[in-house]
Amino acid sequence: MGDEGERNMRPPIRVAVTGAAGNIGYALLWRIASGDCFGKNQPIILQLLEIPPGMQRLEGVVMELRDSAFPLLHDIIGTEDSSLAFKDADAIFLVGSRPRTKDMDRADLVAANGPIFVGQGKAINMVASRNVKVVTVGNPCNTNALIASANATDIPSQQFTAMTRLDQNRAMGQMALHANVTPAKVLDVFIWGNHSNTMYPDPRFATIDGRKATDVFDSEWLQGPFLETVATRGKAIIVSRGASSAASAASAAVDHMRDWWQGSNGRIVSIALPSEGWYGVPKGLVFSFPCTCEAGKIKVIEDLPIDSYTQLKIDENIAALLEEREAVSDLL
Repeated sequence: MGDEGERNMRPPIRVAVTGAAGNIGYALLWRIASGDCFGKNQPIILQLLEIPPGMQRLEGVVMELRDSAFPLLHDIIGTEDSSLAFKDADAIFLVGSRPRTKDMDRADLVAANGPIFVGQGKAINMVASRNVKVVTVGNPCNTNALIASANATDIPSQQFTAMTRLDQNRAMGQMALHANVTPAKVLDVFIWGNHSNTMYPDPRFATIDGRKATDVFDSEWLQGPFLETVATRGKAIIVSRGASSAASAASAAVDHMRDWWQGSNGRIVSIALPSEGWYGVPKGLVFSFPCTCEAGKIKVIEDLPIDSYTQLKIDENIAALLEEREAVSDLL
């Protein structure tokens, strides 16, 4: 790195990752340690949480991280104690959650994961930095973020977010493929609502290589194959790969936290966070909105026009998330 690089270094930040030995965690840790998320001059202390049956695997992950000799990685803590994992954490990735099995519906998944996020919310409240930034990746991530936030009573709810960036990235990928351009040419498509098959990728403000997406694509494709592909992509990957989409989820988590931490440079990005009543979404519901990020703050874009089709999609997501909230009301 050289003397100049060392002089420009900042003090290390503490980054906690739960479910760290799982498939998403495994894909995520190397991106964080390499500087892709927090910047190339930001040293990191990784604080990795696993459940007791995962501790042996976590030991192997820690060995590999040490063997990768990342210049930015100052220390690694592997633990099954959430109070140790979240101690003084500046950023937290809540990745670990019980996966959905074939005999579970979404309500079962909500009920199974709720208590995990009660405990984690309380631990974050007790020991994390007061300025901590939390992204919930483990599904159902909107409602898990709601539970964690509700149990971290001393930390502002806006510091708890849920990840809909994977849906946005999928939407960008499909638009790029269909227009025969690279994803870098696709800007400002974003997600309304829940990270589930009700989420809505809004194309109305997107551009493809400088042209309006609604001029490049017809409404039949946007409201048909495009929407269907983005909504069901996770299931399609499981069918094809025989496993869930771990690497793309990890990449989206890096994108989410990088833009929150370093700024989105004016781009519209998708972040689910507790509503303050924006666009008629009930206060407190963790809902994905169009946002920009600057100086570590998230700003919801509040004045976008809403047409009847978009309103229908927003209402679908409100209904689904209210149902999920009702299912965990005793945990809030």
